[in-house]
Amino acid sequence: MDSPSGYLLVVEDIPDILNLLATTLRFKGHRVVTAQNGEEALALILEDQPALIVADILMPKLDGFSLVHRLRINPATRHIPVIFLSATYVAPEDKAFAMSIGVTRFIEKPVDMNTFLPVVDKLMKHGSQVTVSTLNEFDFYDGYQKRLETKLAQKNTQIARDERLLGTLSEEEKGSIESSMRQAITDREEILLLIDQVRDRLSHSQKPE
Repeated sequence: MDSPSGYLLVVEDIPDILNLLATTLRFKGHRVVTAQNGEEALALILEDQPALIVADILMPKLDGFSLVHRLRINPATRHIPVIFLSATYVAPEDKAFAMSIGVTRFIEKPVDMNTFLPVVDKLMKHGSQVTVSTLNEFDFYDGYQKRLETKLAQKNTQIARDERLLGTLSEEEKGSIESSMRQAITDREEILLLIDQVRDRLSHSQKPE
């Protein structure tokens, strides 16, 4: 595991998006391995290091932020470039936090393949030319908690808005709003679980002097 094996690891919990990314990247000639959450990805990485990781952020078990933090605090995996793809964490503060923990590039969903594929090609060929930064445990969990709490507030607002909107629509018009609300509720439950985990980790982390 001293050098990358040349494969590209795609980490995404939504099957349709995972399949689209994997199929497109394989068509472009890359050897692709997939994982559905950060925990599964981490096990693969520790067995055989990829040349590049493409990861969603909001995922069950171990999300993108935690995955990158674990990679960056381990000298053996610190150098692996990571592209974040996200439709949820797209505020400037989210992107700044991602870069502060060592993410190489940040691309919003839906993914523009004309932007995405050249970035993948460059990183697969040359790796990251940027020195990777590493946050200490307290600063990571403190910043992470703030991002999660902001997302929770946004999801609560979205759900309340969708609930109000449903009361004004006909049965034929409700389908897309109901689907959006179901996804927001799923996201909210994942965020609540993550907040509990992060608060516990933060309580056991020592604040730097």
